[in-house]
Amino acid sequence: SGSSDPYCVVKVDNEVVARYGGRGASQGEDTGRTSVLAGVQPPLPSRTATVWKSLNPFWGEEYTLRLARDFHSLAVYVLDEDTIGQDDVIGKVSLSRQQISAEPRGVDSWLSLVPVDPDEEVQGEIHLELSVSEQNPRALCCHLIEARDLAPRDPSGTSDPFVRVSCCGHTLETAVSRGAGIQGLRHLVSPHPITHPCPQQVIKKTRFPHWDEVLEFELAEGELGNAVLSVEVWDWDIVGKNDFLGRVEFPLDTICAAPFKGWFQLLPFPSATETQGRHLGALRLAVRLVEDRILPYIYYQPLIQLLTEPILCPAQPAAGTALAILEEVTSGESRQDVATKLVKIFLEQGLAVPLLDYLITCELARTTDPNTLFRSNSLASKSVEQFMKVVGLPYLHEVLKPVVNRIFEEKKYVELDPGKMELSRSRRISFKGSLSEAQVRESSLELLKGYLGDIVDAIVGSVEKCPLLMRAAFKQLRRRVEERFPSEQHEDVRYFSISGFLFLRFFAPAVLTPKLFSLREQHADPRTGRTLLLLAK
Repeated sequence: SGSSDPYCVVKVDNEVVARYGGRGASQGEDTGRTSVLAGVQPPLPSRTATVWKSLNPFWGEEYTLRLARDFHSLAVYVLDEDTIGQDDVIGKVSLSRQQISAEPRGVDSWLSLVPVDPDEEVQGEIHLELSVSEQNPRALCCHLIEARDLAPRDPSGTSDPFVRVSCCGHTLETAVSRGAGIQGLRHLVSPHPITHPCPQQVIKKTRFPHWDEVLEFELAEGELGNAVLSVEVWDWDIVGKNDFLGRVEFPLDTICAAPFKGWFQLLPFPSATETQGRHLGALRLAVRLVEDRILPYIYYQPLIQLLTEPILCPAQPAAGTALAILEEVTSGESRQDVATKLVKIFLEQGLAVPLLDYLITCELARTTDPNTLFRSNSLASKSVEQFMKVVGLPYLHEVLKPVVNRIFEEKKYVELDPGKMELSRSRRISFKGSLSEAQVRESSLELLKGYLGDIVDAIVGSVEKCPLLMRAAFKQLRRRVEERFPSEQHEDVRYFSISGFLFLRFFAPAVLTPKLFSLREQHADPRTGRTLLLLAK
């Protein structure tokens, strides 16, 4: 068809990781993890939705990845989903920890996709000990203990791993493929009481193999020099060639100087991939690394007291409080994160509504024109927005999900812009042939009115379902606006201030992109997406 059905998978150190959250592109949290989104959902695979039949997909999804502090790289793979057979890998973008850390505000740019070489897709670590025999200084001992978290190479999601050790042109292997025949080399079992598999037995279906074997090399005089010991892990296949799982190398002179023992990360072969002029496309990616050290709760008490002081002791001047200073020192980029954390802290303290009241009162005091009220991304606006998303998400689902599901299922053709109308599509609307531009517009208006009427009816009829905290917050918001703009000419401001939050920052974004609010598992196809866009407008 000349198009693809692309989706993305996120890997860290070549392993698919779990994500937390993933609802809205405007949510954010810094939590000692790579990226960007606060989440209250259980861990999910880091896989985006599929965008069907598109060469220019938009995902707009944000994840928080909880990573080990010593991770090495993050990669995003773009795949083409196939309903029959295996999905095709289009390409990948890879960033090292150093590249991400070098940008304090994070990486945010278009990055070219590169081809994926199976020999470079390795992961896991190997536990081994390297030493020179005390009895024979020319005997090099390689004690292969175990490995963990190896890449799955078999359809079962596991591998059949064995180890191949090479040094100075000589090669030895563990028991898994010893039947291949190794000439002129010695394989010595460890003198310790070790239980070995049968020489012809394969260590099957595991990503955490345990070998506990010692391979010994007899090195000839003058073989050291700049030589290296190479330890490679392979997946044994009964049919076809074995699959590479990773390698690690050690200079011989360093082994002779002091023994090595520990866990070592498996690395790929040196890259030899050539794009050969192929253009695989580019991926717009925003990644930020934030490292937090979480202390016991008691250490945060002074900070919590400082933040809650203007709420609990309202008599003190607002200008010098910690909350007022936060408003001044935070920029638009960081205000989202500050608002998210403030809402969580004050919800935990049972003071979320008083916090919003305090921030709203401060903003009202600075506002002279009611037409600009809460239009900027102030700390008050962002805090109310985050508060609604945390407190009101189940309510949002209950109100919008039935109508959104119906729009996705019906897939009606809706278009009001004459420049975008495809009149041939109207045959699906009428059995009498193609409709005119006016008829398509009239049909579209009727459909939009029907959907919109159902949405408005669902919202208006949901008063009792609206969370009590949201209702209390908006009641206080209305009272504060009335106090600030009491004249009759500003009578509507009290309502616009509430509807601005409830519709423009809560319901409308969810209608526009249901996937980001967990209303749907997949993004809308182009036709449904256009209907949702017109409804949101």
